[in-house]
Amino acid sequence: MSWKMRALFAGAKLYWRIVRPIAIGVRVIMIRDERVLLVKHTYIPGWYFPGGGVKRGETLETAVRREASEEVGASLGVLQLDGVYSGIGLKSDHTAVFRCHEFEMDGTHDTTEIAQCQFFSIYDLPPETSRGSRQRIKAYLNGGKGCGFGEW
Repeated sequence: MSWKMRALFAGAKLYWRIVRPIAIGVRVIMIRDERVLLVKHTYIPGWYFPGGGVKRGETLETAVRREASEEVGASLGVLQLDGVYSGIGLKSDHTAVFRCHEFEMDGTHDTTEIAQCQFFSIYDLPPETSRGSRQRIKAYLNGGKGCGFGEW
């Protein structure tokens, strides 16, 4: 993890503590052949679904397609909204999570932000997988029960 990314993240956490902003983000669960794509960022530990923040003037769909392209070189096909989940802490963080089974990947990924991207069995996620990502996969395996809204 680069010291610059860690410093920027620490600065952002201080800003969030003072200003208490509301953040809107997107994530995409990319599943093919019972394998899910997870990413490991350069600035925080753990494995997550690809995604990021929604830019001003951007729709949720546009944001998730852009983030998938930027982070993991993916072109997404048909998207299904899994739900909108909230994380309330230093900031009010709301994340729209999409599911996609139809996608193409060009074999590239953003090495500045993404340290690794890898497919894992949906039945055997790595131990460092984020709690929210684990919950979304569990709901998926449970036929969608638990999808829709709740805590990330």
